[in-house]
Amino acid sequence: MTTQDFLVELGVEELPPKALKSLSDAFTQGITAGLKDAGIAFTKAEAFAAPRRLAVRIRDLADAQPDKPVEKRGPAVKAAFDDAGNPTRALTGFASSLGVTPDQLDTLETDKGAWLVYRTIEQGKPTVDLVSGLVEQSLAALPVAKRMRWGAHRTEFVRPVHWLIMLYGNKVIDKPIMELTPGNTTRGHRFHCPKELIIPTPADYEVVLEEEGYVIADFSKRRELIRSGVSTLAETEAGGHAVIDDNLLDEVTGLNEWPVPLLGRFEERFLKVPPEALISSMEEHQKYFHLVDADGEMLPQFITVANIESKDPSQVISGNEKVIRPRLADAAFFYEADRKTRLEDRIERLKPIIFQEKLGSVYDKSVRVAALAKKIATAIGSDPALAERAAMLAKTDLVTEMVLEFSDLQGIMGQYYATDDGEPADVAKALNEQYMPRFSKDSLPTTLTSCALAIADRVDSLVGLFGIGQPPSGTRDPFALRRASLGVLRIIIERELPLDLQTCCEWAEENFTSLTEDGTASSVVDYMLERFRAYYDEQGIGAEVYLAVHARRPTCPRDFDRRIKAVEAFRQLPEAQALAGANKRVSNILSKQGGESIGETVDEDLLQDAAEKDLAVKIEQQAAKTGPLFEQGDYASALQSLASLQEPVDAFFSDVMVMADDKAVQNNRLALLNRLHNLFLRVADISLLPTSG
Repeated sequence: MTTQDFLVELGVEELPPKALKSLSDAFTQGITAGLKDAGIAFTKAEAFAAPRRLAVRIRDLADAQPDKPVEKRGPAVKAAFDDAGNPTRALTGFASSLGVTPDQLDTLETDKGAWLVYRTIEQGKPTVDLVSGLVEQSLAALPVAKRMRWGAHRTEFVRPVHWLIMLYGNKVIDKPIMELTPGNTTRGHRFHCPKELIIPTPADYEVVLEEEGYVIADFSKRRELIRSGVSTLAETEAGGHAVIDDNLLDEVTGLNEWPVPLLGRFEERFLKVPPEALISSMEEHQKYFHLVDADGEMLPQFITVANIESKDPSQVISGNEKVIRPRLADAAFFYEADRKTRLEDRIERLKPIIFQEKLGSVYDKSVRVAALAKKIATAIGSDPALAERAAMLAKTDLVTEMVLEFSDLQGIMGQYYATDDGEPADVAKALNEQYMPRFSKDSLPTTLTSCALAIADRVDSLVGLFGIGQPPSGTRDPFALRRASLGVLRIIIERELPLDLQTCCEWAEENFTSLTEDGTASSVVDYMLERFRAYYDEQGIGAEVYLAVHARRPTCPRDFDRRIKAVEAFRQLPEAQALAGANKRVSNILSKQGGESIGETVDEDLLQDAAEKDLAVKIEQQAAKTGPLFEQGDYASALQSLASLQEPVDAFFSDVMVMADDKAVQNNRLALLNRLHNLFLRVADISLLPTSG
């Protein structure tokens, strides 16, 4: 079987820069998955993506599917022939359905008798007959939220398509896709090379584009060129350091085919504005990289990446400087205007802003959060007055000119304005840190005041929305309650705060007058405890460990976490599987015999067999030893100690009949097992762990 390289390139109008990388990855994965499903061999796939093209090159693609043996079983030999040895209708029907005669069939001997079978070799289809369909299938499956039509075409895609390459070796596969007839020509840079370029073979693709077309087709190569070019320019021309955000770098890479970094400047007076506001203006609107000095202080310079090699770069730089100047001037104006009004004087302006129709205004929420934050601060040893003050000011920056213009500065500007107003440092910091963690693995609030506010704000939203019957459903979560729940759990666990979810939710519930659902606090706690599953899954802790702890429903996150870590460590012990199996057996026995109605008081006089006497002694020893450990929350040491019960437990089940004829003896043995079971239940239901059989 021979092989050739294969290339497909779809030429389009400028693709969304933020989506370019994901579109390229999906296109490549779709084609490779299709080839694997079709059984067509290849060595590797290479993705290319630029603003006006998506391309994939498959190296050493086999020219056909492999031939494969086919076996179809027909009737049993007994049913295939009559008494005279002539073919029955079952046999002739089977043979004719395959287009063969009975004498072309083989016999298959099995344990259940002999069967007639048809064996043949199915020839693999040529690759050139299959790849067009695989490309179409991959394009149709791209993650495009909304497709568009253009002109008189009925074709739909994320942007209008204009050309198509499909080459297998040096041969064009001429089967149309998306109303385009494939060829071997691409197009160069829109300005540097506005003409068609011939691609002789797939191996020449990126070379021709770069050397003749002023297009660097490889996304990763282009990205690295931009990163290194921006960094070098910052160091050599500005004597500073370029701050390169990965998301911005991906977006700039998606905007340029022939990137050329250029250094621009702005007036130093703008440095009086908080740097976050300047950065937002430059990154979000202009896609500029900002610069800092050795001390991390912002420099009055920026780097833009042009998609053209200009004969007069100074003109390009000047144009960018003219564009950014009014934006920075706006930021400076907003900042100075906002500082004329204290945050506390903006509290009243929160009243017309609706948080949720049934839950009132943002002002109403602030009052509730302030009351809750005050209680939480007291519980965690923080200053309740500071937490209450921070909560009342928490949303006031929403009505500042700066945040109205740059919504991503919410909280950040609150901290600046609070500091300018002379608010306590903890209060000012809390206005920013209330939103932490903003996303998975984000930093947590650094002060206890910030923690109290961050938790109170999230718990208020959870309790309020659950209380009016609007919990998240399916993928719909408009108030981001899943993220809010995980945020609360992370803050409490990682900051080691002594808080109980049930108590916090009940405190929050007391602040509402309009809730319609019964048992809201408990419903919210159940929902939040479910979020632990994903939290521990990210840490590589199995679902069975989570379920074992969740069965006990500990509502203090720190306590839940300690139990999880203890059970995970216990699960690694050699005794764990046997003890999990024994607990499962005990649980089944107890549930059949009345469950919770069975006590755990053991009468020593009714103990008969050596194995049950030994187990009773060992259980009492462990109860005395682990009791203080449980009280201290040292579940890991307690389970480590309880692991020593494996041998006496195994001996008990081997030598003792639990359901003895004597009812008193039977009940005493059930009480003994219940005492054993309850020891482990002080941590988790380990019967839910995997067993040895």
